Amino acid sequence: MDMDTGEGRAMKRVSVDIGGTFTDCFVAWGGRYVQAKALTTHHNLAAGFNEALALAVAELGITTRELLGSVDSVRYSTTLGTNALIERKGPRIGLIVTAGFDSVVPLSRGRGYGDGLSYQAQHDIPRAQRPEPLVPIPLIRPLRERVGYDGSVLLALDEEDVRRQLRELVDQGAETLVVLLANSVVNPEHELRVREIFQAEYPGWFLGAVPMLLSHQVAGRKGEYGRAMSTIVDGFLHQAMYHGLGSLELSLRDNGYRLPMLINHNSGGMAQLNSTDALQTVHSGPVAGIAASEHIALGSDIGHVIATDMGGTSFDIGIVTADGERHYDFNPIIDRWLVSIPMVHLVTLGAGGGSIAAWDALLQLVKIGPESAGSDPGPACYGRGGRMPTVTDADLQLGYLDPANYAQGRIRLHARRAERALLDTLAAPLGLDAVGIAKVIRETVDHQMADGIATELRARGYSPAEFTLLAYGGNGPLHCCGIANALGITRVLAPPFSSVFSALGAGNVNQLHIHEKSTYTVLFHTGRRQMLTDYTQLNATIAELKQRGIDDLVRQGIAADAVRHRVEFDMRYGNQRAETAVTCDLERFDSLHDALALIAAFHRRYGERFGAGSQATEAGVRINTIRVSSFVDVGKVRFGDITPPAARLHAEPFGMRDCHFAGHAGPLPTRLYDERALAPGSFIAGPAIITTAATTYLVEPGWRFHAAAHGAAWFTRDGATEA
Repeated sequence: MDMDTGEGRAMKRVSVDIGGTFTDCFVAWGGRYVQAKALTTHHNLAAGFNEALALAVAELGITTRELLGSVDSVRYSTTLGTNALIERKGPRIGLIVTAGFDSVVPLSRGRGYGDGLSYQAQHDIPRAQRPEPLVPIPLIRPLRERVGYDGSVLLALDEEDVRRQLRELVDQGAETLVVLLANSVVNPEHELRVREIFQAEYPGWFLGAVPMLLSHQVAGRKGEYGRAMSTIVDGFLHQAMYHGLGSLELSLRDNGYRLPMLINHNSGGMAQLNSTDALQTVHSGPVAGIAASEHIALGSDIGHVIATDMGGTSFDIGIVTADGERHYDFNPIIDRWLVSIPMVHLVTLGAGGGSIAAWDALLQLVKIGPESAGSDPGPACYGRGGRMPTVTDADLQLGYLDPANYAQGRIRLHARRAERALLDTLAAPLGLDAVGIAKVIRETVDHQMADGIATELRARGYSPAEFTLLAYGGNGPLHCCGIANALGITRVLAPPFSSVFSALGAGNVNQLHIHEKSTYTVLFHTGRRQMLTDYTQLNATIAELKQRGIDDLVRQGIAADAVRHRVEFDMRYGNQRAETAVTCDLERFDSLHDALALIAAFHRRYGERFGAGSQATEAGVRINTIRVSSFVDVGKVRFGDITPPAARLHAEPFGMRDCHFAGHAGPLPTRLYDERALAPGSFIAGPAIITTAATTYLVEPGWRFHAAAHGAAWFTRDGATEA
């Protein structure tokens, strides 16, 4: 596709999203945009990437070396870290803690084993299964030292004790070392000294590549458990990320790419590989999709958007509001552990095209996911050895997929194998034929995804009717009408390049680093009825965090004067537990007026979150965390107006096929269209199927399809107002 913008004509960029089933590739090449997909090769990520890239360069009519030798960047987002956690493939980790804090990680706040469980399982915590620990108790070692809450040294570090504990951990085979000392975010002196002793006692040539991670450098907030798990998970993933992404970088070098490889972060930014912590890559693919959703929503004035990414393995949900505020989790759950890093808010359900359908004998119903057939063996219809029925098998059985034209014809679908998998697994408990089983699977997965969206929106005070559903991922346009029906949403947008939208987003994010630091700053002291008047420490902390961000970006070749900053504070009333993140235009406080402006912003944001009148300024106002995002703007793919033309152009179908739909007893004749139906203005009434090289658009009965510019497409329910 050609995009005739000045910025687009100059842009040459490759962005990649490596998912659990497919590797998506998006190439910007001097005004032309090309998308490509290949099955993910988990044993060697470079193989799947090279296959997708080969498809892209073939369409461009150039060679891989010509492409990689001319682009300004190659950007990756990947699920490699997520998979390593699920499979528990990581090194033996030794943990060094302050004496008396030995049980912080094993106790996990007393209820930490409930983190990461399903909503239903969290209602039965006594029976919850504890996750397999990443650090065995015998590999936890205490040190004699103590730093106070204010950074004062209460007990000096016993250096002989440090050497003894290091020796014991090395003798026990620890492959990665994590240092977690109390209050090190306020005064890191002891953690830094432990690393100096380790490097002196065990230089790299002696032990090889045994990394030591310091907790204050991974997570800057107080809270020993969250900081501990952030550093432990980072250490656990370090080896897998180093080798996996290292192999990708070597493959790029072999094909003529000479620039640093860029990695997307779950903070909504990106950085060079050598400036990326492994923890920052977890869920980076879906977060890139949310970033692209934000970009297209704010650029086209379509109001609130619920971003939904239905791929082969999962269904990811993100919120983009009309005011452009980015929703973050500051204590997200990764797998089964709470960590304390800023991460774009994301909800993931095990409901993708490859999600396996099974019978739940206890609840007497069909359960979809979270287990997935992945890319190997894949759904039964792939003919690669899969025998369990999946959502894709159900879609094929209902007539929605073209067996000879799936994934550009590179994956031939086998209808008989899909039918056999459906019957063998679910015919006995359901008492239905293959079509009936497929309808149950289809309705179940659509309602499961709709329930996840509704729960997420209502928990944040929104109604689904206020939102436009943005449907992307390989299966998004195929399931969007069913999800919208279950939600009561009347408008759906399938964005440009919907099949590889997260990969597109990976190329659209800014180079960004977030640094934060715990503080105890009382803006208004209720006992003394006094406002803060000395801003020296507050300004010093902001300046320190800004400088750390500048140093990160300068190290990656960015000019210091090109770096921009966004300052944010975690604030609370008095001793309330609830903290509210407040963005502030101020980067320095010079007067009482500045402090009052921040309190007013907090007052307003708190009221929006908890309801007008819930504010309690009389209890005192304090800052617990200062956070600075340092970033540099990069050129972006811009789509302009994606509103459908006023004209409704007739699109000519190339054939008909009987398809089965929920709520209809028998098959319905369904018109079939190809890529010509994406011409701007094309208008189609359901039921209809538009099959393109990249994805399948299903227009269910009662819905209308209206194509817009740049490959975007709107779905509107009969009787609803169009975009």
